[in-house]
Amino acid sequence: MPIYAAPLRDMRFVLNELAGTAALRALPGCEELGPDLIDPVLEGAATFCTEVLLPLNQSGDSEGCTLANGAVRTPQGFREAYDGFRAGGWTALAADPQWGGQGLPKSLGALVEEMICSANLAFGMYPGLSHGAYMAIAKHGSADQQALYLPKLASGEWSGTMCLTEPQCGTDLGLIRTRAAPEPDGSFRITGGKIFISAGEHDLAENIIHLVLAKLPDAPPGTRGISLFVVPKFLPTAAGRPGARNAVTCTGLEHKMGIKASATCAMAFDGATGWLVGRPHRGLAAMFTMMNEARLGVGVQGLGIAEVAYQNAVAYARDRLQGRGLDGAAAPDKPADPILVHPDIRRMLLTMRAMTEGCRALAALVAQAHDVGQRHPDAAARQAADDYVQLMTPIIKALFTDTGWEAAGLGMQVWGGHGYIRDNGMEQFARDARITQIYEGTNGIQALDLVGRKLGTHAGRYLRSFFHPALAFIEAQSEVPAMEPFLLPLSKAFGRLQQVTAEVARRGLSDPFEAGAAASDYLRLFGLTALAFAWARMAEIALRQGPEPEGFYKAKLATARFFMQRILPETSSLAAKCLAGGETLREMDAALF
Repeated sequence: MPIYAAPLRDMRFVLNELAGTAALRALPGCEELGPDLIDPVLEGAATFCTEVLLPLNQSGDSEGCTLANGAVRTPQGFREAYDGFRAGGWTALAADPQWGGQGLPKSLGALVEEMICSANLAFGMYPGLSHGAYMAIAKHGSADQQALYLPKLASGEWSGTMCLTEPQCGTDLGLIRTRAAPEPDGSFRITGGKIFISAGEHDLAENIIHLVLAKLPDAPPGTRGISLFVVPKFLPTAAGRPGARNAVTCTGLEHKMGIKASATCAMAFDGATGWLVGRPHRGLAAMFTMMNEARLGVGVQGLGIAEVAYQNAVAYARDRLQGRGLDGAAAPDKPADPILVHPDIRRMLLTMRAMTEGCRALAALVAQAHDVGQRHPDAAARQAADDYVQLMTPIIKALFTDTGWEAAGLGMQVWGGHGYIRDNGMEQFARDARITQIYEGTNGIQALDLVGRKLGTHAGRYLRSFFHPALAFIEAQSEVPAMEPFLLPLSKAFGRLQQVTAEVARRGLSDPFEAGAAASDYLRLFGLTALAFAWARMAEIALRQGPEPEGFYKAKLATARFFMQRILPETSSLAAKCLAGGETLREMDAALF
């Protein structure tokens, strides 16, 4: 069975030293956020993930979910694990105390999410979807809807889904055909079919609350005509308990490449009773509350896979004996040296480590901004923080999930032929990671969002939320000699990003195809530069530390140097590709593909 130990030391570092808990404690509701609160939460989550969720990961993948007579059964042990998850209060971690939650900030919740995704990504899908439904109803639901659904979602008694995709449309939601017919009592009859609905049907919770996109009879065409409806599996009684079965049925389970213990369902709504959430024809805006939360969450899924793949690759590299070190035998008392001595193995491991720790650091900074944007008493401070979150959301989703996929592949490569064998678990990480680059908006869609929406919004205001702090840091550290190995590469990458940003924006004004042609390379260029900024900040912290026996800061500096010298130079080729333009993408006739 694969191993996993929650990286608590690094998590404490990015939370306490990089992002800084002092800033969090200044926020309303976070005043008690100190070690006495943080450490038990992190340690409790680590214990649950390693002792309960990790042992179910391979067995859940092998068994998968089963469908019989419209009911889905999750793999053996999942129901008991979910009951324990609920009993431990993990479903309520970030929910408002008004609705029975613990009210903890995203800065802490994101670290718990990472552990869950490392230990058992498929299991994490169920509470993850519920949290998204909670957020959408909390922001857009009526007072009655909030009072009915939020306590149940927070406690985990009921779970949630988001029902967007239909067979004829994925990203282009303006093409949906699901209809909502008004009833005299204020409810609606929802009719249509949805596909790829994660957690659409299962045996973990006593009720499932579907958030469904549909069109009213008077809906204008396209996305302007979409409304959002809450459609429970069981209609709640006056006492708030599950009552009569609604006309919602799971008609099929997808046979997937990975996350097989997560029920991915085809759902039929046959005149099901639902209620409008928010305003008519404004459903897409309401759904994007859930979608943006989900995109940040999916980024954390990629991070979780990258971490567990790295840990298992390192463990194998320490134990596997093969060949001798190129600069002499490292273990002359053994028949061969551990493969950890070989340069290419070290290259792969350090690439995995540098990207994983960099992504965790960036996630911590974005999570802190999310908390400021939600909790700060000053409107200007909330706006500035939210600008940064909006800018970084597509980058987090795409860069982190690419990292998870790449790390899973590198981990398999470290294991060699044994990584390709199912028993060792490495190939499951790759299979599970692959979907993260696709759902909640493919990574290509994230790139288009970045160049098409975020660059020009509010005359570049979103961009300033990253550019100004990065430039200020570079200027402030420019006279510190010890920072030169980190600052000089960051400065060069930052300059490339500025140049490419201006050019892509200029070209996109007259020719959107040009912006689209550069989008994916631009997102990675931006993402690597953001990681470089995070790594430079971590290096600056590490340089200020005295001697320490565990070698944590020494390793942090070594990994930072590797990132700057062996990964960040990729920004040069990315900039060249962005500036090359879209002509080579245009010139091939469609018939010639």
